[in-house]
Amino acid sequence: MKPCGLSKVIENPENERVQVIQIFWYELKGKHMQSKRRSMLLFAGIFIGIVVGLVISSNFNWMVQSIAADRDGAAVPLGSNEPVPAELQGLQNLSKAFVGVARIASPAVVTINSSAVVKQKYSHPFMDDPLFRQFFGVPERDQVMRGLGSGVIVNPDGYILTNNHVIAEADEITVTIEKVEHKAKIIGKDPASDIAVIKIDKSNLPTIKLGDSDKLEVGEWVLAIGNPFSDILEKTVTAGIVSAKGRSLGAGLGDGQLRYQDFIQTDAAINPGNSGGAMVNLRGELVGINTAIVGRSNVGIGFAIPINMAKSIMEQLITSGKVRRGWMGVQLGEVDEEKAEYFGLDKPQGTQVQEVLKNSPAERAGMKQDDIILKINDLEITSRDQLIAYVASQAPESKLILTLWRNKSIKNLTLTLGERPADEDVTTGGEPSEQSGKLGLEVRELTDQLARQYGYEGESGVVIAAVTPNSVADRKGLRQGDLVISINDQSVSSVREYRSALRDIKAGGIVYLRIMRENNVYSVALRLPRE
Repeated sequence: MKPCGLSKVIENPENERVQVIQIFWYELKGKHMQSKRRSMLLFAGIFIGIVVGLVISSNFNWMVQSIAADRDGAAVPLGSNEPVPAELQGLQNLSKAFVGVARIASPAVVTINSSAVVKQKYSHPFMDDPLFRQFFGVPERDQVMRGLGSGVIVNPDGYILTNNHVIAEADEITVTIEKVEHKAKIIGKDPASDIAVIKIDKSNLPTIKLGDSDKLEVGEWVLAIGNPFSDILEKTVTAGIVSAKGRSLGAGLGDGQLRYQDFIQTDAAINPGNSGGAMVNLRGELVGINTAIVGRSNVGIGFAIPINMAKSIMEQLITSGKVRRGWMGVQLGEVDEEKAEYFGLDKPQGTQVQEVLKNSPAERAGMKQDDIILKINDLEITSRDQLIAYVASQAPESKLILTLWRNKSIKNLTLTLGERPADEDVTTGGEPSEQSGKLGLEVRELTDQLARQYGYEGESGVVIAAVTPNSVADRKGLRQGDLVISINDQSVSSVREYRSALRDIKAGGIVYLRIMRENNVYSVALRLPRE
């Protein structure tokens, strides 16, 4: 038998040395390749081990610690490599929520610039001289007044929601979007609620989702977005909470035109220029229109118009350019601690029906004097002003479900709103009468709360709620809080009697008022303007 694989080498002595050398070479080469593979595998294992060790030792903290070298070349670690504590992870999630909301809502907030040309008299010592003024008069010059505000895009075709006071007296309005100015026109405005709608000629604009302001809760986080102080600070985002709901500022917002007040109060920073901007919740929904502040700059008390109120008015302005307001036909008063105890309530709540007007929606629905309105359509009523603002924001013919407290028990009524009469006073959710407006006065019923506030317990009359600057009443020294006792020697004990007494006085006639102020009574005569 022949050994396997060696027979040819033995039979051919000449090739024996070559075959042996080849076999030796192949064996040597094979051993080298195996050694190389082992080395590479060993190196790879060591490298992977080092990486895994570093990751584990860093506790998965991927932040790189900065290292500097001192003058001697020694390494100086800078900062800390400590991981974020687990208890702070929730705050990081909240922070990311703010970032997300700002990213969603900010594109729909715009800058509104307005300008108006006004006549201004030159000021010079010579012009204070009566003789100079008699012969030469006081020359005037045109001056351009500029205003800054914010707005919120509510429709991709260019409809923008803002405050009336941002554009009220403007001759020209421009809207800035992404550094580009667009001319705007007024679609409609409503001074009584401080809501206005303007429009620019542009489409495919970013919009914002409208939320439900009735569902806002005190303590809930909100963001305010607008342009404080300057248009170069556009889309400034501030954060805060809902501090309160259903706030009313009375006549403390300027000229007394703002009559329907149901503000959301917040401590998010709101400053001049923020007016008309967005208040959004953490779902990125528009829940309010930033409107007012206390003082000249942010002190942690700002106010916004609830979007539910603004939405109803906005829809009417877009549809018809004006607002038709709902009307119940009642006169209302606040419920204090004493009234709550008298009527059998466990705490002050709702608002009291002090009078039901004849042939009014309230009378037809069966409402009675001294009913206490606790809810409207599941909305809890917390104040008289809140109810007035809510009813005024609803269109006529709207149906309301009222929850009342009557004879120490709950009663439900369905009421169909009428349309507010043109001369209806602010006490029932409407405008002051024509004559009262010409005098520059707004009045309210003398409620128990106002009587205590101004010291009029036991007195009868109507309280001056606001005086228009530079009006007839203002020039005669009348002021907010004065009590009107009589008009032309005719006693007035209600707003209805006050309106009736003024209605009989013709243009240019004399209005003789008897006024009480700080327990002193005095009289003043006003001339009703002819125009």
